[in-house]
Amino acid sequence: MKHLEPQRTAAADPGSGSIDTLDSLREHLQWAIELEHATLPPYLCALYSLDPERNRQAVEVVSTVFVEEMLHLALAANLLNAVGGSPRLDTPRMLPPHPRRLPHGDLEVSLLPFGAEALEMFLRLERPAPPGAPAQGDGYETIGQFYAAIEQGLRRLCDRLGERQVFSGDPARQVNSSHFRHTAGFLFAVEDLESALGALKEIVEQGEGMDGGEVWDGDADVFHPDRDEVAHYYRFQELKLGRRYQRGDTPRSGPTGEVVPVDPAGVLPMRPNPGPAEPGSAARAAQERFDQTYCTLLNQLEQAFNGAPKRLATATGTMFTLRAQAQALMRMSGGDGTTAGPTFVYVPPESRG
Repeated sequence: MKHLEPQRTAAADPGSGSIDTLDSLREHLQWAIELEHATLPPYLCALYSLDPERNRQAVEVVSTVFVEEMLHLALAANLLNAVGGSPRLDTPRMLPPHPRRLPHGDLEVSLLPFGAEALEMFLRLERPAPPGAPAQGDGYETIGQFYAAIEQGLRRLCDRLGERQVFSGDPARQVNSSHFRHTAGFLFAVEDLESALGALKEIVEQGEGMDGGEVWDGDADVFHPDRDEVAHYYRFQELKLGRRYQRGDTPRSGPTGEVVPVDPAGVLPMRPNPGPAEPGSAARAAQERFDQTYCTLLNQLEQAFNGAPKRLATATGTMFTLRAQAQALMRMSGGDGTTAGPTFVYVPPESRG
């Protein structure tokens, strides 16, 4: 385990979603699960639009960010379970129409193929909180400010109620690194304030960098273990600016290392925010199959986070099916020179094949 040092955050902003009861803490941690999930469909669309042979480095960046967002989702579920909550993923709330706003936040996300517009959206999503920015439990401007509000709520409740009363969840519902792989990040059980702060720190640092305004997230690069790994925000800066960060680089200097090539011709032109294709068409049938598979994935994750952690392995297999279905969709015509794409529509359990 790493990143367990307590870190004091900026002062709370009264009226911005203060967390002062166990119920409000559980509510905000469910929002955290919904927030982490909301990043997944945009990252998947960008990833699956890339030709891995022509854009290998872009595929590496987007795929590692996606896997780490899955890690963050699992850590948020561990946090909620630790304080006596029950993570919910198989619900229509997870899949409102795109474009959509992040849950209880101001940031908007869309389903886009990889390119300049998608990169700007990802940079807005992963933007570090400004120095001294207030904690914001609702209507947050950056994801870091939202997690700062959760940290403050945890500290406040532990001071008032005691850790034993706050961390009342069943330890058997925790998922850990034996159930989650393919990232340099750490998935660990949450059982007390120290490990809860470690989980929050892991989530925030992988997104916006280590304390002190560094571009690094404290891990080794999963594809290049000899290199330090940069945080999500700076990984997208590398793709935007066409260069890697190297030791000595800072947010102010920008990346000064080797060139990162991106081939725009190696991107499938998926229609932005794809709508349902014509009823009865092959594309519509493919979209419906994708939606059923995606909702099956949500159900498997919900089971994994509610006492059946081995279901994560099943969910991994479902991800491979999703990839094949999405890539098949992006080779079907979407009209006007675009291709079709997944719609991410919620399918009720009784309607799934």
